[in-house]
Amino acid sequence: MSSLSPESTAFRQAIAVINTVDPRIGAAIAAELTDQRESLKLIASENYASPAVLLAMGNWFSDKYAEGTIGRRFYAGCRNVDTVESVAAEHARELFGAPHAYVQPHSGIDANLVAYWAILADRVEAPALAKAQARQVNDLSPADWAQLRQDLGNQRMLGMSLDAGGHLTHGFRPNISGKMFDQRSYGTDPETGLIDYDALRETAREFKPLIIVGGYSAYPRKVNFRVMREIADEVGATFLVDMAHFAGLVAGKVFTGDFDPVPHAHIVTTTTHKSLRGPRGGMVLCQPELADQVDRGCPMVLGGPLPHIMAAKAIALAEARRPDFAGYAQQVVANSQALAEALMRRGATLVTGGTDNHLSVIDVNSYGLTGRQAEQALLDSGIVTNRNSVPRDPNGAWYTSGVRIGTPALTSRGLGTAEMDEIAELIHTVLSHTRADSGSKAKYTLDGSLAERVAKQATELLAGFPLYPTIDLG
Repeated sequence: MSSLSPESTAFRQAIAVINTVDPRIGAAIAAELTDQRESLKLIASENYASPAVLLAMGNWFSDKYAEGTIGRRFYAGCRNVDTVESVAAEHARELFGAPHAYVQPHSGIDANLVAYWAILADRVEAPALAKAQARQVNDLSPADWAQLRQDLGNQRMLGMSLDAGGHLTHGFRPNISGKMFDQRSYGTDPETGLIDYDALRETAREFKPLIIVGGYSAYPRKVNFRVMREIADEVGATFLVDMAHFAGLVAGKVFTGDFDPVPHAHIVTTTTHKSLRGPRGGMVLCQPELADQVDRGCPMVLGGPLPHIMAAKAIALAEARRPDFAGYAQQVVANSQALAEALMRRGATLVTGGTDNHLSVIDVNSYGLTGRQAEQALLDSGIVTNRNSVPRDPNGAWYTSGVRIGTPALTSRGLGTAEMDEIAELIHTVLSHTRADSGSKAKYTLDGSLAERVAKQATELLAGFPLYPTIDLG
């Protein structure tokens, strides 16, 4: 074992320890690496974390309770957790140019909940406390508390519609945010598929929301956050941007000026995986006036912090501050645009007719398929994507009419624009040879030999771009 790389030694030993308890789990971990090495990962929200990030997650910080925040814990013995959280927050502030960073959220949903409740605490709770001359909510009379509870649950939010590319956590009924807020959506222009800022302004003037949400999970273009902030200021709304999908493009200085949300938003949320290549988790950046409320995320919304994940966040954020990350971010967009253009040359229809960022949405109606049929046919062929709604989708949010594709993961493996043309050919080949079964939005027919051939081509293509080349599990 002495000839193995340090990474191979570490991961082999880790799996050996796991196997002493339940070898099925060790086998599943090893199999997942094999699957990821052999398939074209085009899911826009996935990436590959570095060995350093992965190893930072597996340590004895997992054993620590650390409710509260830096220097203000409800448990003793948290000095090392304070170090980890401080370093992660420092890297986040420096990377994004943000006045304040909160790195405890366990996910993007958690980050959004922290942000929403920080805004509610600042805009609704604090004025109520001041009016009642109360220091905190426990000092309110039963009548004042009942009124505050009613007011907290009677606020308005304006966010991008799901079919235009918004996210469930932006006030939609299946998510808790939709149960918290009276929500209304802004959409996109029916002809161009682009955000109509004039229509957004009109909706904001009429609806008068407390919060305007910018950001998306499936919108393939840049967003002008300067204009959105102007709209928010005009109607007295707090402007929140969820940059979970494109945080890596902000960190890598692909999105700057009007397209960088951090200088324009009151509060910004993000995940730390996706285009940032970190561990699965969330983060909140904000202006100073919201910092105290954000730092109360635990116990206001969150359970105990996950110090081992914060350690991994610190490593990922430190990696993103290196000069080569900017080159990576630029290549993500170059690859995304090359893939989009290659698909359109082959006759594919893309939402908005292209992309400015890391993702595209293929409207598979042009192939006579639903999104669910297309997603599964591609998976049969070694190409991993996810189905997605298109604007005014006739098939709804379950079957959909689109497939979302993204380039962060393949770019991490070193693939470039030349490889995107070959990938477009594989995608087009599968979709053009898949036939929808009559009367079903899920069933389809695809020749098994063609699927095998495409999967073999995908594996051969990826062989030249090994995933985790320093790791050999034997």
